[in-house]
Order: sequence, then C-alpha cells, then structure tokens
Amino acid sequence: MGSGNATSDFILLGLLDHSRAHQFLFGMVLIIAFTSLVGNVLMILLIHRDLRLHTPMYFLLSQLSLMDAMLVSTTVPKMAADYLTGSKSISLAGCGLQIFFLLTLGGGECFLLAAMSYDRYVAVCHPLRYPTLMSWPLCLRMTSGSWFLGAADGLMQAVTALSFPFCRGREIDHFFCEAPTLVRLACADTSVFQDVMYICCVLMLLVPSCLILTSYGLILAAVLHMCSTEARKKAFATCSSHLAVVGLFYGAAIFIYMRPKSFRSANHDKVVSAFYTILTPMLNPLIYSLRNSEVKGALRKCNIVHDAQKPEIRENY
Repeated sequence: MGSGNATSDFILLGLLDHSRAHQFLFGMVLIIAFTSLVGNVLMILLIHRDLRLHTPMYFLLSQLSLMDAMLVSTTVPKMAADYLTGSKSISLAGCGLQIFFLLTLGGGECFLLAAMSYDRYVAVCHPLRYPTLMSWPLCLRMTSGSWFLGAADGLMQAVTALSFPFCRGREIDHFFCEAPTLVRLACADTSVFQDVMYICCVLMLLVPSCLILTSYGLILAAVLHMCSTEARKKAFATCSSHLAVVGLFYGAAIFIYMRPKSFRSANHDKVVSAFYTILTPMLNPLIYSLRNSEVKGALRKCNIVHDAQKPEIRENY
C-alpha cells in the first residue's frame, strides 16, 4: 500500500471475503458469537442467582464464562464491523488493546483451567477435606492470580510489540491484532522478542498443562481404586466436562503458539484462531450445562420460579 506508511493505522485483511459461501460463513460466525455471549452470560447469572451453586467450583466456572464472553467481545464486533462496512483499518492503540485483552484472557484461562483441575482433584480424592483444601480464600487467590498472570503477559507483549518501527506495508494478514503476526511487519530485528515471546507462550501453556495432567493422573489413580461402580461413574462424569474444555482450548492454543516457524501458515492460523476465540467459548457453557446435573437443576428451578410468578404478575396488572 502506498499510503500505508503515511498513517499509523494498520489494515486487517480479515478472515472472509464477500463470496456467497463466505457470506454464509459470516452469518454462522455471528450466530455462534451470539450463542456464546448468551450462553456465558446465562451461566454467570445462573451461578450468581442459585445459592446451591455458590461454591468454589462454580465460582471458577463463572470466571471461565466471564473470560469467554470477553474473548468473543474482543474479536467479533470489530471483525463484523470491518466485514459490513469495508473499513478494515485499526489504530495503533486499538491494535495494542486487542493484543492485551486476547493475551490477558487466553493466559488467564490457561491458569484458571489449572485451578479448576485442582478443584476436581480435591473433590474426588479428598472429599471430606474439600472445605479446607479448597477454601474460599485459596479460590479467590487462584482466580486473582490467573487474571494477574494473564494481564502481565498481555501488557508485556502488547507494549513490546508496538514499540517496534513499522516501515513495511501495514497489512496484517488476520482478522484481529495478534502479536506474532504484528511483529512480522516490523523493520527492526525482532528475533530476540520472538524468542522471548515463544518461551513465554510455552511456559503459559506447559506449566498449567503439567498441573492439569498431574491432577487428573491422581484422579485416575483414585478412581481405579474405587470399589463402587456408581462412584466411578460419578467421578468420571464430574471430570469429563472439564477435560473436554481443556482439550478444546489447549489443542487450539498449542497449534497456534507452539508450532515451529517453518510450519506456520497465515490461513491455518486464522482458522484455528477463529476456533479458540469464537467457537470454543460457545462450547464451554454447553458442555458444562448439558453434562452437569446441578446446573440443569438450577436452570429448571429458574424456569419453575418464573412460571410460578406469571399469575402474580397478571393479577398485579
């Protein structure tokens, strides 16, 4: 672009064009994003309203839903506006904010999933000591620690990535600002930053994943020693939903951030990024609500209360 260097704005090339097939995909993306927002907000409200769900396990789940709702809100509105208006520019500050929020939420979710695996380990292996080993102060420290570590990583990478001079064309081959794609446009030597960024991403993924694998290894050992078949089924049902969420999130994140540079493709990165920033946040509340009897019970209770209040509302009018 000839005018690319005359402005501080970047150009997001986007994920979809205006062909008939991509218009259909755009509609599907909007439906998925809307479903994700509604599902996660509903999960947060349900946990807040039902006193039976006021436990560390469901508090961590509400934080996961909050992160997922914010993750969708960080990428989809801008992508949709660009697609509908044709204006694909994003300011330097807007790009920095997207990088910060994406890394804050993605990194925070990594550590939050590790905290949730510890919660499941205590619930299955030490149920009688659960109030002590998974106390509210510890739960709040783990939650705040997840947000803090994610925000620290996001702030560091956003500030460093935007500090480079960008003397090449300012076209970002993505539908949102992401640190790895942004630094490719820099005209300075970014090799040290890319190596540090790679190490940070590996640590942000490997440390929580090791904690998760350790927790579920101990859970599996405890389940195999259970004499009751019913107890085994209950333990597996308790943990299977969390394992499904972990598999979806970590699978996409590892594909994006831990592949060698020689195996990277812009098109593959965009598709997988859409998966973990749009599709996975929709699946999380569905997995937890469909496979969790307590959540389904709370939802039925809300419907019963709502139906019982309808005659009273009509009488008042």
